[in-house]
Amino acid sequence: MKNRDDKKKDFEELRKALEKANNVFVTGFAKLTVDQDFNLRKTIRGAGGSYKVVKNNIAEIASEGTPAEQVLKGLKGMTSLAFTDDPVALAKVLTTYAKTNPAFTFKAGLVEGRAIDIRAINDLANMPSKNEIFAKLLYVINAPAQQLVTVMNAVGRNLAVVVDQGVKENKFQG
Repeated sequence: MKNRDDKKKDFEELRKALEKANNVFVTGFAKLTVDQDFNLRKTIRGAGGSYKVVKNNIAEIASEGTPAEQVLKGLKGMTSLAFTDDPVALAKVLTTYAKTNPAFTFKAGLVEGRAIDIRAINDLANMPSKNEIFAKLLYVINAPAQQLVTVMNAVGRNLAVVVDQGVKENKFQG
């Protein structure tokens, strides 16, 4: 059992994490085996997130006055929190994990300070990642410039072809 000072320290750490967290997934994990829990934590760390098992009433009290307050009210059952800076990447790995482990469930989420439901978490998981979006954006920005360079090169190339044909046919006799 933890002593009072350790519990207070844990509460303060949770409070600080909830104050600075913009993206939190509230999950349930009833009947997960130790091996499944280990794989879950490894998966979350791989996606750049962190994972914490919490007591419902402590999470509710710690979240008072934070953006996470709305998603941590009235929780029931075993609860855990997954924090991240990239909600799309974490949503993808968590939904994939939930498909293979039915004991793992979503309860709610907080993305960019707004509460979302389970359906929105699944929609988020189907979105392209930030890197994919940036790559597509760069392609869209780069494509017109690339086409302009191609057209500008075509003028010079066409002129060179005309001059070459004139030389071959001896059209430039002085």
